[in-house]
Amino acid sequence: MLNTDLGGRVVVDTATLPWQPSPESGVQRRLIERDGGEVARATSVVRYAPGSRFRPHSHGLGEEFLVLDGIFSDEFGDYGPGTYVRNPPGSSHAPFSERGCTIFVKLRHMLAQDSARVVIDTARAHGYPGVAQGLQVLPLHAFREQRTALLRWAPEAEYGAPVHAGGEEILVLDGVLEHPHGRYPAGAWVRSPYGSTHRLFTQQGCTIFVKTGHLPSA
Repeated sequence: MLNTDLGGRVVVDTATLPWQPSPESGVQRRLIERDGGEVARATSVVRYAPGSRFRPHSHGLGEEFLVLDGIFSDEFGDYGPGTYVRNPPGSSHAPFSERGCTIFVKLRHMLAQDSARVVIDTARAHGYPGVAQGLQVLPLHAFREQRTALLRWAPEAEYGAPVHAGGEEILVLDGVLEHPHGRYPAGAWVRSPYGSTHRLFTQQGCTIFVKTGHLPSA
């Protein structure tokens, strides 16, 4: 059990977390949040050594991941840096990496009725202007109240976010995101609870992976 109290705000510097072994040789993970045993609602950074693989398995409540570096593969294709993949509830695959890779992955966070599989190369995809000047939004997936997107912030951009009825989760991918409570460089993971609101800004610019609407009320 790790960071399972969804009613509070949590900040994790993922770059400082220790690498821990997984059940498969050559696959390690940095645990960010985890509720359960080996089958768990979880958020992690996972690293595949070159030539490593995971045995075939299914995802009862889905899996989504963003490739941070290297090339992640399974029987459906190869996914390079910046690729977002969403495998819906009930899906299965046998992942591996010939060259090695690192991914940010979330397990068992989806609604059972959400059946879409999504693959987006965010390095090539184009977003649209956000509601704040200097903000570009690349939608990745939406189902009911849940939203996943990549946000690119220009230097000096600022956004006073509305109330997040279903909470908010951010992973800073590059640059530095700022908040009245602190500065968050690449690798920072921030989870804000149901009903939270805040002002976000950046002096130098940044890119963030963000999810909203997936956290329950207290």
